[in-house]
Amino acid sequence: MLDARQITELHDKATAGWHHVDTSLDPPKSKDSQPTADTLIEVALAHHRANFDLWHEEDKAREPDVSDAYITQVKHAIDAFNQTRNDLVEAMDRALLAAAGTQNSEAPLQSESPGLIVDRLSILALKIYHTAEEVHRASASEAHHQKNLSRLALLEEQRNDLANCLDTLWSDVLQGKRRFKLYRQMKMYNDPDLNPMVYAHKAATESS
Repeated sequence: MLDARQITELHDKATAGWHHVDTSLDPPKSKDSQPTADTLIEVALAHHRANFDLWHEEDKAREPDVSDAYITQVKHAIDAFNQTRNDLVEAMDRALLAAAGTQNSEAPLQSESPGLIVDRLSILALKIYHTAEEVHRASASEAHHQKNLSRLALLEEQRNDLANCLDTLWSDVLQGKRRFKLYRQMKMYNDPDLNPMVYAHKAATESS
C-alpha cells in the first residue's frame, strides 16, 4: 500500500505540472472545494497540493512594498492551507493504520508517523524543484548556479534517504518490529474557541 518511490515520483510530476498550470493533475474536490480521496495516493496528492499552495502563498507574504490588507489576506490563506495540510497528514496516517491492522503492542514506538514523513518528502520535492530553477536561472551568476547545484545534490540525497526510511518503517510495521500512532496536530489558531485573539475580540464586540 505504501511505496515511497511512487509518492516521490508523484510529487515531482505534480510539482512540475502545477507550475505549468496543468489542472489535469489537480486532486479531486467536493462541491465546497474540500479535497476528496479514496486511496492513499490520492490523499498524498491532495496533501502535496496543499503544501504547493502554502509554499507559494508564503512567497507572497515576503513580497516587498505591499499593503497591510494584502498581507492580512495572504496570512488568512496560509492558515487555511496549513490546516488542510495537517488534516491530510492525519488522513494518511488513518489510512495506514487501517491497512496495518493490529500492530505489535510490544514493538518500539516510532516517534514520527508515516504521514509526517510524507509531509517532509512533499516539502523536499518543492525545495528540489525551486532549487533546480535557481541552477538554471539566466539572470543569476555562475557562482549562484554552482552554489545551487551543490544544494540540489544535497536535497536529492536527503530525499532519497528519507524515502528509504519511510519504506523501512512501513516494512517494520507490517513485520511487527515497530509501531506508530496517529498524532493529532491540535492546531489552535484556526479555532475561534481556542485562539485568545479571536474569542477576546468576539467577546468585546458582543459587549459593545
